[in-house]
Amino acid sequence: MIHNSDPLSVDFCGLTLSSPLVLLSGCVGFGEEYTRVKGFSNRDVGAVCLKGTTLQPRLGNPPHRIYETPMGMLNAIGLQNPGVGHVVANILPELDFEETRFIANVSGSTVDEYFEVTRRFDDSPIDAIEINISCPNVKEGGVAFGNDPEMSARVVEICRKATRKPLITKLSPNQTDIAENARRCIDAGTDGFAVINTLMGMAIDIEKRRPIIGNNQGGLSGPAIKPIALLKVHQVYQVCKSHGIPIIGQGGVTSVEDALEFLIAGASTVGVGTALFYDPLICRKLNDGIRAYLERHQLPNVQALTGTLQLNGPGGC
Repeated sequence: MIHNSDPLSVDFCGLTLSSPLVLLSGCVGFGEEYTRVKGFSNRDVGAVCLKGTTLQPRLGNPPHRIYETPMGMLNAIGLQNPGVGHVVANILPELDFEETRFIANVSGSTVDEYFEVTRRFDDSPIDAIEINISCPNVKEGGVAFGNDPEMSARVVEICRKATRKPLITKLSPNQTDIAENARRCIDAGTDGFAVINTLMGMAIDIEKRRPIIGNNQGGLSGPAIKPIALLKVHQVYQVCKSHGIPIIGQGGVTSVEDALEFLIAGASTVGVGTALFYDPLICRKLNDGIRAYLERHQLPNVQALTGTLQLNGPGGC
C-alpha cells in the first residue's frame, strides 16, 4: 500500500511512488529476477523499469557483452528480449502491480516500430512507458535518434499518439545540447525524463589488440559517470522546472550521498542500476538514508529537496 503522507512518497508523472528509487532498465530483467534474492522486496522501490523491448524478439549482441572497468561497467547486451507480444501476454500478468509501479522500456529501429511497441503497451496494465532513444550498443536506431533533437522529438511525438500513459524520454549524454533536446521533447509531448543513459566507451585486449566487447563499443555505467550525470540533470532541470516535468536522475548511484546529490540537482526520483550487481539490497539502505536526511534537515518530503541546489558565482572553464 502506498501512503501519500510518507516523506519518501513521490508524485511522478501523475503516479504515486512509495519511494523515490527506480530500478533501471536492463538491470533487473523483466522485474521478476530480483525477487529471487533473499531479503529483496519490490516494496523498497517506487518503480521498476523493465528490460528494453522491441517489436520482434532479439538475440542481442555477440559476447563479450559485459566488462568491468575502473569505477564502472561496459555493457553491450544489444536489447536481447522476447518481443513485445510475449512481454504483454506472458510477463506482465506475472508481475505484482500492488507492490510497486512498472515502467515499460520501448526501443526500436524505426519511428514506426516505436509507435507499434508503444501502442501494444498502451493496451496493457503497465503504469508508464520509457522511450529509449539513446541506446549506445545497437547498430541501428538508438544513438541516431537520441543525439538529434529533431529525431528525438519525432519519436516522442509518434509515441504520444500511441498512448495516453505517462511517457518518459531517456536522454543521451552523447550529444551537443541536452537541454535543447529536452525542450524539443517537451514540446512533442513527453511527461518526464530519465537523465542520463550510459556513455559510449571501449575496452581493449592489449594482447589480441582487439576490443573486449563483441560489439566493439558499449555503454559505460557506474560511479565513473556520476559527475557527468549530475551536470546533465541540472541542465535538464533548468528546462523542466517551469513545465513541472519530473526527472529520473541516474548514473553511478552507489550511496545515500549520491542519491541526495541527484535530488538536489533537480531529480524527482533516483535511478539505481549498476550498484545492484554487487549489492542487490542497496535500496533499503538508500531509503533509510534519505529518510534520515529529511528528518535531520527538517524537510517534510522528497519534493522539498528536489532542485534546491544553490550555485556559486560564475566560474571559469
